[in-house]
Amino acid sequence: MQFSDLEVGQTIESKQWRVVSQDMIQQFAEATGDHQWIHLDQVRCELESPFQTTIAHGFLTSSLMPKSFADLVSVDPKKYTMLNYGVDALRFLEPVRSGDKVKYAFTLSSIEQKPLGRLYKVDASVAIDHRDKPAMVGTFLMLLIANQG
Repeated sequence: MQFSDLEVGQTIESKQWRVVSQDMIQQFAEATGDHQWIHLDQVRCELESPFQTTIAHGFLTSSLMPKSFADLVSVDPKKYTMLNYGVDALRFLEPVRSGDKVKYAFTLSSIEQKPLGRLYKVDASVAIDHRDKPAMVGTFLMLLIANQG
């Protein structure tokens, strides 16, 4: 499906679950410098954490969103350029534990014309396999710019 074909109110969802591994969590910690024990120290987590295992960084969960979105929609690079425009709201509601499976759902909530292009507001949520609460909910903003020429 082409991104430009999405309609307001339309929801698209990941078909497959994605495992959030301890290796992914470790790599994210290295990239961001966030080495808090709750993410990295399995032994301490078993003894002291209410989750009894390591948990993913909330921003790791949100950082997986663009890839999940791109797996569902595409942008014709000959016609458009898509830019990350920011986040209106972002909440981490349930920790993603190491080894959890997650999948993303996206609902286009609005399209607004801006001087450079069309601003798409996309409500996203992240389901965790076998849990009732979503890991994350947020409104992501993407600017679709028509290429010159």
